[in-house]
Amino acid sequence: MATPNPATDIKMDAAALYREELYTDRKMGTIRVLQPVGADGATDASRAVLYVGEAQILTPMGAIPLSFQIDATSLADAIDKFGDAAKVAVERTARELQELRREAASSIVIPDRVPPGMGGGGLGGGGKIQLP
Repeated sequence: MATPNPATDIKMDAAALYREELYTDRKMGTIRVLQPVGADGATDASRAVLYVGEAQILTPMGAIPLSFQIDATSLADAIDKFGDAAKVAVERTARELQELRREAASSIVIPDRVPPGMGGGGLGGGGKIQLP
């Protein structure tokens, strides 16, 4: 019997369904309210409502989307906590971007000489650009 392929075995988890409501002020961002529901669509009071903030930060390379959970008990609470949660997400994203820059910088390899058989083609060997 063939092993099931996760890519073709696509099923929704009926015990983990949420109804999504979207709120925005059209300036700072969006709050998604995820209300837990059962497979019949009825509210599932045994699970907590989730509040997810979304915003963008502008960088020289373009806009970077941010998504972050807001620890809140109501929509009004989520609105009040949106700014602080967004700041934490911006700081986390900045750290991740710095780490990506460090990784990219450390992966640049500059050869110290021309490999055998490659000729040199008048560069004088060494693999470095030499100006006259």
